[in-house]
Amino acid sequence: MNKRLIAGLAVALSLVGASSAAAQTWAPASSATVHPGVQTYTAGGQCTANFIFTDGADIFIGQAAHCSGTGGQTDTDGCQTQSLPNGTPVEVTGASQPGTLAYNSWTAMQNAGETDPDTCAYNDFALIKLNAADYGKVNPSVPTLGGPTGLGDTTATGDDVYSYGNSSLRQGITLLSPKRGISLGAEGGGWTHLVYTVSPGIPGDSGSGFMDADGSAFGVLSTLQIAPVAGSNGVSDLAKMLAYARSHGGPDVTLANGTEPFTGSIIG
Repeated sequence: MNKRLIAGLAVALSLVGASSAAAQTWAPASSATVHPGVQTYTAGGQCTANFIFTDGADIFIGQAAHCSGTGGQTDTDGCQTQSLPNGTPVEVTGASQPGTLAYNSWTAMQNAGETDPDTCAYNDFALIKLNAADYGKVNPSVPTLGGPTGLGDTTATGDDVYSYGNSSLRQGITLLSPKRGISLGAEGGGWTHLVYTVSPGIPGDSGSGFMDADGSAFGVLSTLQIAPVAGSNGVSDLAKMLAYARSHGGPDVTLANGTEPFTGSIIG
């Protein structure tokens, strides 16, 4: 077999591999048990998963970095507060096996010696690699709301925002999980968006995803604010956090779009 034919076969095989990796098959949204909004438990710490991500071969679910932090509730500087290491098992509701903490922005910033105060304060993102045994149970659609339709940009004051929080403090009342609200604008060099929703995020909602009026995913719930509006929330910018992850050793993932259309309705 000549070298040109061997090279051609190698290219063809690589294209087949790339095609099959990109052609992810999702479980039906109506029966999937792993999806945005499920609860995650990291060493007992409870959070809400935001969105589904893939690198073309493996499937990840997102949570906030502080969900695996080892400091107190007021320790929000990711460049100073310690976290559990990558490789830590994470229980994902609806999955048969624990996932694995694959990336944590707080750990990445400390390893990089990050000093920018806005990045340290608001880069609050982690990826959990799901066990392959559970890939057939995953759908990337946000319950009730549908979407996401893609990766979003920044928000302006008055823009509509949507989220799905699933804290156990709601005692399983899922009618309270989908939320609609408004953006109060971006701050911190675009690293954070202040939002006000009805009802506001509560403990256990941390990490939940936020979408704009087009269903584009733009943020991850990070903090509860007392100003400028009591009960507002700080939502860290997803595009910035994904870019930071790619340039600081995180998995090269992309957001998985929902299979269900975004409706903008909080009533199922």
